[in-house]
Amino acid sequence: MSLEADVRDLWERKQDGLTAADATDDHLAVLDDFLAALEAGEIRAAEKRGGEWEANAWVKQGILLNFGLRETVARQYGDVTYHDVLPLRETDDLHERGSRNTPDGTVIRRGAYVGGDAILMSPAFVNIGAHVGDGTLVDSCDTVGSAAQIGDDVKLGANTLIGGVLEPVESTPVVVEDGVSLGAGCRVTSGFVVGENSIVGENTLLTPRIPIYDLVEEEVIYGELPPERRAFTRFVESSVSDHALFDGGAYKPAVVATDVEAETLEATEREDALRE
Repeated sequence: MSLEADVRDLWERKQDGLTAADATDDHLAVLDDFLAALEAGEIRAAEKRGGEWEANAWVKQGILLNFGLRETVARQYGDVTYHDVLPLRETDDLHERGSRNTPDGTVIRRGAYVGGDAILMSPAFVNIGAHVGDGTLVDSCDTVGSAAQIGDDVKLGANTLIGGVLEPVESTPVVVEDGVSLGAGCRVTSGFVVGENSIVGENTLLTPRIPIYDLVEEEVIYGELPPERRAFTRFVESSVSDHALFDGGAYKPAVVATDVEAETLEATEREDALRE
């Protein structure tokens, strides 16, 4: 059978009661092959089809099976003993592709893909199923969650959180498309899609629950930032602004999106030059 068929079969067995205690060497071999395919970039948790991002449900099933059908065991990382269902990812292939990761805190879990000419600064964490594209910077104190899809030539500013979305398996994970620059302290969660070549100001929260006021198309949208936008946080009047408990009114966060200005692009290009 194909890897997809093997994973789907194993998923059905898990729904019928298969546990980690029951898992055989053959079952674990399927999971090992699955992790290797993720790390090689042969399969992804989500892909763009017809202009829209869609989850590959069977891939997300495979990720969940690695938690459900493996025992937690003691593992070694240098002089540290830790306990987990998965070991950390081998990183020999990163050097071969021109990527680099700094020591003492850069953690890449098994099943994560890291492209060529990428940079991962410590401390940073890249979880299983994440896809980090070519030429992308994962800066200090960044987290890239399970199944998150990060494009090529992306800059994740320091202390940025990219959320993970594993369940339900049909849900699209967080996507940051090619050429995006996220300022320090940004958070992108709950399957939000950041359109290509956008530049997001520091400490901006992007989540489907917060409205995007797109001044380019003059509309309010949720769950995505269109391509080639400059986005930043502002506060708008809340529906409870007239409540007696709120002296001076109440406000809620929103995101304002405008065209990317030439000087903003130039500043981003100058910063890119520092990584050459």
